[in-house]
Amino acid sequence: MEFLILPDRSPTLRRIAAALLLGSALAPATAQADSLREALASAYETNPSLQAARAQQRAADEEVPIQRAQGLPNISATANHIEFVKASPNSFTAPERRLLAGPDMTVPIYSGGAIRNGIKAAKERVSAGQADLRGTESAIFSQVVAGYMDVLRTEALVALSTNQVEVLTVNLQATNDRFEIGELTRTDVAQSQSRLALAQGDLRNAQANLISARENYIQLVGRAPSNLEAPPPLPGLPETVGEAVVAALDNNPDLIAAKERAKAAGFDSEVAGAGRLPTVGMFAGLDYTNYYGTLGGPISSDFRQSETTANAGVQITIPIFQGGLPAARQRQAYARESAALENVIATERDVIAQVRAAYSSWQAANAVIVSSEAAVSAAELSLEGVRAENSIGNRTILDVLNAEQELLSARAQLVTARRNAYVAGFSVLAAMGRAEARDLNLDTGVLYDPEVNARRVRGQLFDWQRDEEPAATSTRTVDIPAPDAMIGPPDESGDVTTD
Repeated sequence: MEFLILPDRSPTLRRIAAALLLGSALAPATAQADSLREALASAYETNPSLQAARAQQRAADEEVPIQRAQGLPNISATANHIEFVKASPNSFTAPERRLLAGPDMTVPIYSGGAIRNGIKAAKERVSAGQADLRGTESAIFSQVVAGYMDVLRTEALVALSTNQVEVLTVNLQATNDRFEIGELTRTDVAQSQSRLALAQGDLRNAQANLISARENYIQLVGRAPSNLEAPPPLPGLPETVGEAVVAALDNNPDLIAAKERAKAAGFDSEVAGAGRLPTVGMFAGLDYTNYYGTLGGPISSDFRQSETTANAGVQITIPIFQGGLPAARQRQAYARESAALENVIATERDVIAQVRAAYSSWQAANAVIVSSEAAVSAAELSLEGVRAENSIGNRTILDVLNAEQELLSARAQLVTARRNAYVAGFSVLAAMGRAEARDLNLDTGVLYDPEVNARRVRGQLFDWQRDEEPAATSTRTVDIPAPDAMIGPPDESGDVTTD
């Protein structure tokens, strides 16, 4: 009896186990297989967290025209109709009613640099938001990669546990047969029964973990996993951790965003300081007044009942005393700028730690793969020898059971190490700023470029320019059936069936 030899009715179990244990690509299956690139592309187009981050960035883009509008002319028109219910007895020209209408225009000329620096701060925050969007995309991709590999790993572990139950079931039957003819004792039977019960419990846990992994995949990708392929090799991993750190310090989106926010905070300090400086503006107005023939009372014919007037001028406002308000605002802005500068260093520390930790995990997982492969080979030889020795009476049933368990543990460790190595390697790329759609060559058509919207809104001056009504674009998962723990071969319709 060979260990991990599955019946012909379980080709999917063999395919999954072999792919992750041996590191080979998955063999073609009857149904359409999903690749990692397809999963990432689906998340890129339909993940609600990523879609929300893009919408938030579009909201941040509007801060630039909002700040710029404060430095542009403001034109308004007002009109009012007044009924003078009770006029002064000493006024002989008081009208009974009046209509006043006309446009007014104000043009800011100098504001102490508040508008100019406010625009600069808004632009820096747009750049920071674009870097944050890159970071969100990279983080979601990292979750998708981990979720994808978790499904593959748990499928392989279910396959291994299923096969272990089958092997131990055959062992128990053989042990019972040998007990019946007096070759083994009741203790041998009990040991086989105990080991089978433990294996059945492990199988139930593995199946529960598989359901959880598939649910997580659905949450991230927006569709159920179907016959996942082995992932492609990771491109561009650095030779040394130093190279990874240098690349991360140049390209990590979180660090870039922190630096841009620090620059924006500097401009905010200038805006706050402008509150103590003079402001200069121009104004102009045109007024039309109509008294409806009531100006002057009984002698109304002696007065013009309507008139048009115009005015223009320059207004200079010089702050003299504001109760310390400008100073308080600037001190507050300085404190926030200091916090932003410190946050740059904190983010830099965090990035360095992330890169080094991920790189170390990647190297450790690769080393575990090597040792696990050696352990699997040794365990296979050991199991073969123990079985041979058991057949001549030199080994007990417990020795055989222990050897089978050691081989199972070695293969499970190899499956987990392969998953950990891939996830850690992708985490290194993400920390280096190289795990985004533009780096992964995804089949998504035109990539989302946040700069397109930023340029679009900066030049819009018309007050009635509006976008379409908001509507969610990500896919819902309410109609996706709850996943199960079956990993049998797909039937003709593509649905997974029970072995």
